[in-house]
This record gives sequence, structure tokens and C-alpha cells, in this order.
Amino acid sequence: MRNERSVVTDQRRGAAPGGARENRRAGAGHGRADAVRRTAYQALRAVAERDAYANLVLPGLIRDAGLDRRDAALATELVYGTLRLQGTYDAILAACVDRPLREVDPPLLDVLALGAHQLLNTRIPAHAAVSATVELAREVAGPGPVGFVNAVLRRVAAHDVESWLQRVAPPWQSDPEGHLAVMYSHPTWVVDALWDSLGGGREGIEALLAADNERPEVTLVARPGRVGVRELMADLPEGAAAPGRWSPFAVRMPEGGDPATLEAVRDFRAGVQDEGSQLVAAAFAAAPLQGGPDRRWLDGCAGPGGKAALLAALAAQRGAELLAVERQPHRAGLVARALTGAPGTQQVVTADSTRPAWRPASFDRALVDVPCTGLGALRRRPEARWRRRPEDLEGFAPVQRSLLHSAADAVRPGGVVGYATCSPHLAETREVVADVLDTRGDLELLDARPLLPDMPHLGDGPDVQLWPHLHGTDAMYLALLRRS
Repeated sequence: MRNERSVVTDQRRGAAPGGARENRRAGAGHGRADAVRRTAYQALRAVAERDAYANLVLPGLIRDAGLDRRDAALATELVYGTLRLQGTYDAILAACVDRPLREVDPPLLDVLALGAHQLLNTRIPAHAAVSATVELAREVAGPGPVGFVNAVLRRVAAHDVESWLQRVAPPWQSDPEGHLAVMYSHPTWVVDALWDSLGGGREGIEALLAADNERPEVTLVARPGRVGVRELMADLPEGAAAPGRWSPFAVRMPEGGDPATLEAVRDFRAGVQDEGSQLVAAAFAAAPLQGGPDRRWLDGCAGPGGKAALLAALAAQRGAELLAVERQPHRAGLVARALTGAPGTQQVVTADSTRPAWRPASFDRALVDVPCTGLGALRRRPEARWRRRPEDLEGFAPVQRSLLHSAADAVRPGGVVGYATCSPHLAETREVVADVLDTRGDLELLDARPLLPDMPHLGDGPDVQLWPHLHGTDAMYLALLRRS
């Protein structure tokens, strides 16, 4: 947990030094601190009750509360830190509560988790964290549970996080998956699946799980032909931007910030996009065809539009046109918005790519970034680790295979198919590709690694699995196939 604590400390490092000012800002019962914790609590309840995503609900709650930049940063840390470490905090709270956690009212459990995060993984003084959390409990649950919350949090505060982990984590020797699940706050089944996908020993899986608990950088994509990387970096304050590590289109914002303030983002010449997604689109666009033209491209799962916008820009440079297909109408609207002002020729349609309306062999390239469990983006959507279940894989499996079959049917002989997913789970990656290859004889795997030049740790190929701890990207998977 040292890595997680250092991440949180780094995130809070921008606060004013010295205890007095921080005590005033973190204090209970008055002013902005109550609004901060109330906002964080409301976001956690939205995640738990409505299956909302924190990144979608929190900005609106921050605006409604009128939080300034500093308080908004604290509310954001409280929400994401609590969600990321929910499993660890549940194990600690279970040792501090005199009954099973399932018997504690869920809203009160959220209050306790918020308090535990402040006590164990922030620089907020213990007395301020306890007092403020008790006041939050009084506000959301009345005076009845106040004594209970106060007592539990004082037990939590009796030890630091490392000491607690020594007490509550199962021993590595007898239960390595359970040990990692508590130490790094992942469900056991996710630990097991990631370990299978990654392979190797203890060091690699611990690095991956720790990376899942780190706050990801904001990464922008400069859409070629519309804005350059240097131009985009020049729009940011000095020191606030850095070029991407791997993608020629990427601009990183190491210190964070609001991309919506950039004119290039507002007019869709640039967008927010993880480098892994940029690399998938670029490798797909660069894969060599055999014979024939390179005029028609298909994005068969285009929502919410990040890859489609990059593909449209790349296609326009070659005189190709892009058809972007999205099954859900509201996501198709997001695709159309992302393509605002895009060069070249594009069309966005609301349709199901598993039931295509186009003739077979109509395209030179077809990409499907298929629906999946999202286990590759746990840094960005930490709540997904608690929301997903192993049985979800059974629901995605037929759709993933059907989409890959449809993409293969859509391309002409010599055309290229890209199969991508934001999950490293073998059941959503190599097993899907292998099953489709086994059922048809007109596809061959291409080596995708040369299309991601200078990237280390790409494995034996021919497919590519990216990793947060090795590449600093989401855990994107890409297989490239050519129709023979």
C-alpha cells in the first residue's frame, strides 16, 4: 500500500503547507468542508444506488455545491480514493464494527468509508477527519448513529494503514489471491483473472494492481490535420503539458487540469483520449492491406466517438471515408458530436453491427472495439471493479464473437479487421479471437507489434496487450486480422 499512499500524498501536495490552514479547511461543522464531504457522499450514493459512474455525476455535484478549485480537488480525491480502496476499507471496518458489515445501513457504510479514507490515506489530521465525518453522519442519518460512527472511526484511527493491512489481509502463503485482494483493493476474481492474463510471478501482479489504484494522467489527442501536438501544447501553461510517451498524437497533462478550457478541445480539433486507445486506432489504420483500394473504413462500435474522430482524421489524409456505427442512439449522438468539423467524408448511423445493413466485403478496413467488462480501465472507473461479476463474461461473449464475425464479413479479401477491447481478461481477448479463427478459414492473424514502434513489453505477439504498469495506458487489447 505504500504506492497508493504516495499517490494520494502527491495528489494532496498542492494544498497549503502547515497544519493550521489545512485544519481550517478540513475542519467540521462550518463552511466549505461540510460541502466537500456532502458532495463526496452524494457521489458515492449515486454510484451505489443508481449504478452511476463517478466521472459522470461528480462534476455536476461539484457545480451544484459551488466548490472552488481547491475544494473540488479534495471532493474528487475523497470520491475516487474511497472507491478505489473500498475493498481494503471494508476489511478494516469489519475489524472495527461489532456486527457484520452487511448489517450496517449502506449510506452509513459510505460515511464510514469516507472517514476511513481521510484517516488512512490523506494528510487530514485525525481529529478533523473524525469530527467532520461524525457531522456528516448526523446530517445524513440523524443523531442516532453518531456515537457508533465516532467509536468506529476512533478504532480505525488507532493504527496506520500498513499496520491494518498486516492485521486484516490473509497470509500470502495460504491465500495469495485473497492477500492481494485486500492489499490492493480488487475483488478476488479480478485478481485471479488479471494474474492469468499477465502471467509471471508476484512482482508483476502487484505492480499491475498498484497501477490500477493510481490516478491516471489526463491525456489529449491532437487529431491530425486539425491541430498539431506542438500547437496543442502551446495552448497549455508552461510546464502543464508533455508529449505522449508512445502515441505521436498524444499530449499529457501531468498536473491535471480541465481540458474543456482549451479551444482546440471545445471545437473538437482535439479530445480527451487515453494513449492506449490512440495506439489501437493508429495501428489499425497502419496495418498493411493486400491488393485493392484503401477507400472505405468501418468503425463498428463507434460510441462515444474518440477512436472514430481519430480514424476520421487519419482516413481523410488518405482520401478514405469512414462509416461510424453505434447501436445506442444517445452514444451515436456523442459520435456525431466528436466528429464535428472532421475533415474528409464520414457518416454516423445508429445500427447494430451484428445485423449489418451493408453488403459483405464492402470495406477495406473494419474495427470493432467491443463491449466488455472494462477491467482494463479500472484506474479511470474504479467502481467497475465492484460492479462487475464473473457471470458478466457470459453475457459479453456472444456479442464479442458476433461483432468480430460481422467485421470479418464486412471487409473485402485482403482487407484488415481490428478487434479491440478495454479488458485484458483472456475470455474477452485471445479466447474470442481463437474461437472465431477456428470457425472460419478466411482470416489470418497479423503481427501488430511492429505497428506500435518503440514500445517495450509487447510480448510474443502477434496480438498486443497494453498494461497500466508497463506502458502507462489503459489495458487495451488489439488483434489485427486480414481476410484472405
